[in-house]
Amino acid sequence: MNNKMVCDLETGVCGEAGDETMELIDLNPKKTIDLYYVTDPICSHCWALEPVLRRFVEQYGHYFNFKTVMGGLLDKWGDGFADVQNGIGGPADVAGHWREVGEQSRMPIDGSLWYDDPVQSSFPPSRVFKVVQKYDEKLAPVFLRKAREAVFAFNRNIGDEQVLTELVDKVGLDGKEIMKEANLSSSQDLLNQDFALAGQLGARGFPTIIMVNEENKGVKIVGARSLQDYANGLNQVMGDKEIQPKTRPEPSALLEKDDLLFSKEIEIMYDLEENQVEAFLQDKLSSENYNQKEILGEAYIEKK
Repeated sequence: MNNKMVCDLETGVCGEAGDETMELIDLNPKKTIDLYYVTDPICSHCWALEPVLRRFVEQYGHYFNFKTVMGGLLDKWGDGFADVQNGIGGPADVAGHWREVGEQSRMPIDGSLWYDDPVQSSFPPSRVFKVVQKYDEKLAPVFLRKAREAVFAFNRNIGDEQVLTELVDKVGLDGKEIMKEANLSSSQDLLNQDFALAGQLGARGFPTIIMVNEENKGVKIVGARSLQDYANGLNQVMGDKEIQPKTRPEPSALLEKDDLLFSKEIEIMYDLEENQVEAFLQDKLSSENYNQKEILGEAYIEKK
């Protein structure tokens, strides 16, 4: 896994980029369409994908079962870990890669934690995700989103137990109890099951999205891609069935579901230019319901 921390701006992949961006694959028979999202809490291109993935799930999610699979981006530093060819010799070398991804995607990424308080492993937040998922599948993606906001935009070390405890508390579970369980070997076993599944699916870099239908056929899409790419992939998996997107949710419903939205997410969801967002929100939302803020030069709204 020596090059998994490298995130390539051209391919949109964190990790090995040897695959085609879209390819037909064969897997075991399925009764329904399953979408596997192979990811990691500290995958910067996964963070960059959030606006497009959110819209894809909102408009096309009625066609598939969405399954998040942890891929294991960083076990630990040390033990001779280095990727000199790509400029990765230690945690501090990741900061520049993160900043580039943030600048290109406009999903805010600070990255200075790699100098001051680096994440030593992505396994702890991944284990917490698996434990939360065990108790409440609906809260697991909420936790993952909060973890990503924390590490990318707000520059917090999500490998730290205190930070993880706070994040679990925020989603409405007992952070201390969840952390105790996340530190058990049984929780690592749950995580290892995800790693094995990612391997079976042929996912080597993140994000990888795999859609599989009941006829044993599937599409694997590697890297952060456009909404049209994912819609085209779904079309291929559906075969003769013509897919129809749902109406996009009202901003109030979106903010109720996810209480923090960055400008880029609003732009992608509603086909807006950056300079149109403020007027759009004033027209669609009551100022009593949200605060408008800014971080790293990017605007965002937060539910009051």
